[in-house]
Amino acid sequence: MTRIERGTLGALGVLGFLAVVEVAGRTGLIPGSVLPPISQVLAVAATLPLDERFRSDVLATLEACLSGLAIAALIAVPAGLLLGSVPFLERSVRPLVEFLRPIPSVSLIPLAMFLFPASQDAKTALVVYTCSWPLLINTLYGLGDVDPLAKDTLRSFGFGPLAVMWRVSLPSAAPFIATGARIAVSVTLIVAVSVELLAPGDGGIGAFQSLAGSANRIDRMLAATVWAGLIGLAANLLFTAAERRLFHWHRERTGVTA
Repeated sequence: MTRIERGTLGALGVLGFLAVVEVAGRTGLIPGSVLPPISQVLAVAATLPLDERFRSDVLATLEACLSGLAIAALIAVPAGLLLGSVPFLERSVRPLVEFLRPIPSVSLIPLAMFLFPASQDAKTALVVYTCSWPLLINTLYGLGDVDPLAKDTLRSFGFGPLAVMWRVSLPSAAPFIATGARIAVSVTLIVAVSVELLAPGDGGIGAFQSLAGSANRIDRMLAATVWAGLIGLAANLLFTAAERRLFHWHRERTGVTA
């Protein structure tokens, strides 16, 4: 199945789902106070970009997501390179990593809010925590995929460990690191909005939804949800396109064509 065919089927699935929800809302199968007709939600969503408050809330969420992702990359990628280059250190730290990694980020929201009274700082800290794991694990996995013959060849010509890391290990691991970044991006928005829902003081999409819900404007709350989904989809498509363009050689070597 080609990419266009998959995209067409996906679009038909979305349209079918929207039609079912619209019918359920219009016929009263789902009370309008619980779920307004989807056409009403989409109409409100179309007007939200004109709302200055909503635009500032979106920027607040994106600021926490992007800054947290950048900080996580600066921490997790070097840490992964270090652990992947020193097997004894990697074996020593691996149990701790495997213990901390499965802990849901949202379960740490109360602790983050206690440590960082400003909700924007709490958001950024939790985004850093969430993004660090896929970046770290994929960096380790990428280093394990490096061709040992290429490293031995450079060593035979007198290159030191740092030169081998820079010339062979890091370029070989780069596609895996990019995949880790794409996975991290897909969850940053979830974490940021979750914090904003519980601590709406510094704004954000979650704060906008909380305010709309308290005013019983379910349509505005769901419209903000639509935009959150569109932003997440756009970020994933952007990272996927960049990954495909920058590392096409890796996809061809591994036989990945999708």
